[in-house]
This record gives sequence, C-alpha cells and structure tokens, in this order.
Amino acid sequence: MNEDKQEQMLDLLLKKAVHGLVAAEQRELDLFDAKTAAEELRSFEMTAAAISVAGNSNEEHMPAHLYAKILAESEEFIGAAAPWPPVKIHGEEKAGSVGSSWFGWLGWAAAAAACIALAFNLWITPTPQNNQANIKPTPEAPKVLTPAQMRDEMMRSGVEMVKANLSPGNMKELNAVAGDVVWSDVKQAGYVRVKGLPMNDKAKETYQLWIFDKTQDPRKPIDGGTFDVDSNGEVVIPIDAKLKAQGAAMFAITMEKAGGVVVSDRKKVAALAKVEDQSG
Repeated sequence: MNEDKQEQMLDLLLKKAVHGLVAAEQRELDLFDAKTAAEELRSFEMTAAAISVAGNSNEEHMPAHLYAKILAESEEFIGAAAPWPPVKIHGEEKAGSVGSSWFGWLGWAAAAAACIALAFNLWITPTPQNNQANIKPTPEAPKVLTPAQMRDEMMRSGVEMVKANLSPGNMKELNAVAGDVVWSDVKQAGYVRVKGLPMNDKAKETYQLWIFDKTQDPRKPIDGGTFDVDSNGEVVIPIDAKLKAQGAAMFAITMEKAGGVVVSDRKKVAALAKVEDQSG
C-alpha cells in the first residue's frame, strides 16, 4: 500500500472511530484490505475511548508518583510483550524499530493509555467509606416550642401588648384561680397563664376563653378558643381568636359543654381578667 493510500485509509478510520462514516465513505473504506482496516480501526477506537475516559473527570488529580509508576510499568509491559514487528524497506524485510510500523505501535499505545486512564478512574472513584463521609447530615427539624416558651419569646420581643391579671369568677368552688393574660393586637396572638383550674372531663365539658373587645358588642365577646386542663399546676394556653381583636378590654374563662359554644350564657365563669396596663 503506497503512502497516499495508507493516509487515505487512516483518515477514513480516524473519522469512523470518532464520528462515524456516511455510506459513501464506508464504501470507500471497504476497498481497502478488510483485515488491516479492522486491526487499525480497533487501535483508533481504543485510543479514543482511553482519551474520553481520562478526560471525563475534573476531580482530584492522581499523585505524580503513582502516575509515573503506572506509566513505567505500562512501558515495561509494552516493551516485553510487543517487540516492534519486522517491516519491509526497499523490498527487504528488516527487524522492527521505533519507526517500523506506526500501525502496530498505535495499538499498544492505545492499550497503555487505556491502562493509565483506568487506573486514574479507579483512583478518583470514591470508596464506600468516602461516599459515606461525603453524605451531608440530615438537617435537624426545627425545635418545637412549648406554649410557655412562645409566651416568653413574645414577652421579650418588645411588641406592643396588653396584660391582665386573672381572678376568680362566679364559680365559688374555684376561689384559688390565679394567673394572667397577655395579648397583642399587632400580632393577633396571646397566651393565658393560669393555675387553680381543676382537670375537666373532656367527654362532658371544656374551658372556653372569651375576649371582650371595645369594638364588639359586650353581649357577644370574641371566641378565643377552647382548652382542657389535664394536669395540676400552672398551664399556658395559646389564644385562638376567631375574629380580629382591635381593643381587648377584658378576658373571661368559662366552663362550657364539650366542644364549646358560640355564645356563652356565662353561668359558669371560672376566671376574669380586666386589662389594667399596656406595655410595649
């Protein structure tokens, strides 16, 4: 095969290994010796694959000493396993040399490159231990504050609010009720802190909070939500106002049937709290 034909075949093989051939180019390639073309195509494909693998990662670089060791061993392997094949020069067959057969050398060079690329790929691939170390810890769930903690935070916030001290209502047996109510029109939030309320039978009755607002008919105070007492001692209850309160003047806690009522008859008032001061 003359030099021009050889170059033409190499161009076609290179294009086939990298991009593929159109039908006309494949027919042109088929005119060359099939065995020679197949061998050289495999060399091109191995080289392309090795370059692709080596260039796929931008992760940690292989240490220089390890790279040099792999390269030296690959060169030693190639030198021992693949002596340069004989080649004909001016019709006479001579022993192989560095310039003897570019085709034969290319296959072994591709194999060496593939070995280096494979070793590099193994080097940068995290081990299971490394994968475990790279796993980010699951963020902790936000801490859920208790009503008492939420009340304390609101008190420290400096937001404008009113405060009223609780005293016993018309239920004579509950003469030890004490505590306070804090409420913020700005935040539309507040808390009842009370002690002396007995535990209630949830199946039969519940406590209900009422907000007497300056803008509301005093016969129809704002429902502040129901709550149960299931332990002795002080309890803190968030206020759940069903309407917007714009000028709270008094608060009341009544005993109602289970589930609460829309309008209380106020026959059982457990505690009352009249607004006396305002802080901000």
